[in-house]
Amino acid sequence: MSTPQALLELKDLRIAFGGQNVVHGVNLSIQAGERVALVGESGSGKSVTALSVLRLLESAQLSGQVLWHGQDLLKQTPAEMQRIRGDEIAMIFQEPMTALNPLMTVGAQISEVLQIKKLLSRRDADARSVHLLSETGIDDPERRFGAYPHQLSGGQRQRAMMAMALASEPRLLLADEPTTALDASLRLQMLELLADLQQKTGMAILLITHDLTLVRHFAHRVAVMEKGLLVEQGTLHEVFEQPQHPYTQRLLSSRPSRGGLADMPSLETPLILQAQQLQVRYPKAVPGFKAWFQKHHFTALHGADFSLLPGSTLGVMGESGSGKSSLAQAVLGLIPFSGELSFAGQTWQDSPARDKALRRRVQVVFQDPYGSLSPRMTVGEIVAEGLRLHHPHWTSEQTEQRVRAALAEVGLEGEGFADVLNRYPHAFSGGQRQRIALARALVVEPALLVLDEPTSALDVTVQKQILELLKTLQKKRGMAYLLITHDVDVLRAMAHQVMVLKSGQVVEQGLAEQVLSDPHHPYTRSLLQAFPQTA
Repeated sequence: MSTPQALLELKDLRIAFGGQNVVHGVNLSIQAGERVALVGESGSGKSVTALSVLRLLESAQLSGQVLWHGQDLLKQTPAEMQRIRGDEIAMIFQEPMTALNPLMTVGAQISEVLQIKKLLSRRDADARSVHLLSETGIDDPERRFGAYPHQLSGGQRQRAMMAMALASEPRLLLADEPTTALDASLRLQMLELLADLQQKTGMAILLITHDLTLVRHFAHRVAVMEKGLLVEQGTLHEVFEQPQHPYTQRLLSSRPSRGGLADMPSLETPLILQAQQLQVRYPKAVPGFKAWFQKHHFTALHGADFSLLPGSTLGVMGESGSGKSSLAQAVLGLIPFSGELSFAGQTWQDSPARDKALRRRVQVVFQDPYGSLSPRMTVGEIVAEGLRLHHPHWTSEQTEQRVRAALAEVGLEGEGFADVLNRYPHAFSGGQRQRIALARALVVEPALLVLDEPTSALDVTVQKQILELLKTLQKKRGMAYLLITHDVDVLRAMAHQVMVLKSGQVVEQGLAEQVLSDPHHPYTRSLLQAFPQTA
């Protein structure tokens, strides 16, 4: 019995930029109706491999074969490729906010695809667009049709991109990190939606991701890339349960663990942070004349009570809109709040001069290290900035000595980092940039560190390195961490206590082992389903 012809087949695909090879002889096939995951860390060649299928890499030199129904796409004319793009092979990109046109409504962008690819009239295309938005699970699709991308949430934007990709009923969907920017439960919802749509339409899906949890939930087959080489492929069971290649084994063993976590401090230890009835409200615009006479507010955080011991970690989890960011900003004194918030007897005074001493004791590390570091400042200037504010009388030698000590503490010393002070953030990898952000916070010797999704933008192996570093620093310095995350694996590895937020309300809190292994609230249980615990 002959094997059916593959829908897509890559044969000895090689990709080079400026004569430098980045993908070395990839061989991969996808059958109709199949879900294949292409996994690996940043720089492994996953995305460029997917983009080469549609020949979207203008400056790349491609060789080998990309067979679509037996036809080599590398030999097709630009006009033939234009027909294939969208009609037969569609793509969902990683960040919808940059992939969607900010000057066009979401509906107009989907309708445009239908008018060009399916030759529908404007009226029919608009009606079909509303139906597609409904199929992808967007609530009130008629109203969302007229919304601009910035008026939608991250999940809604991703659904809109999905609707646009599916508009021409493609045979193959290339999904490049389609859920990276979403909360854990939203990620699973997106994949479940993709799986449902795939079963309805019979299309095949190539999922490009570094999130192994998602792969477990979604893929039929898995292909693993390292440094431009396809090092292993097989069924989901074969790759995850019996990995053969050392790189695959290392990826699978990179799940964070509690090993090395500092012991929970004694409950009799004086608190470093205590909040009682902490509330955050934002002004709310309402239509009509009533707004002239009465102020309206939206309450983002409703009367939260929590406390934090020195040398311990309080993990805060919840979806987008749950109040996590508002809580973190209130703790950092960046937004007005009501209720009581005390740092070892001190609180924010809403005055830069009076808050200066407390500002040194409470520091923050943000989610995106590239966005939080000034591209116009050198690493030395970035890390020294806090010292110049809090220790203005220090000599340049004293400042440089402390900066170098902080960089050494986060592992940026030795061979390869001789000129680290004079280099700019773009010259470093994502994990190294996060270490720089950490050094910037540590250099002023804080007592409390607010960690806002500190590893969500990093590959799994780098994520584990950063978490191990944070554990070591907590043991060494006795710092307290307020850890904001939607990644339950990170909480399991780092948190001594956990607080769960939903719609601004604290629905559950307690010791990490209790909350994460035996949750009482249905919402907590739904979040944990995205991250099943493994041995």
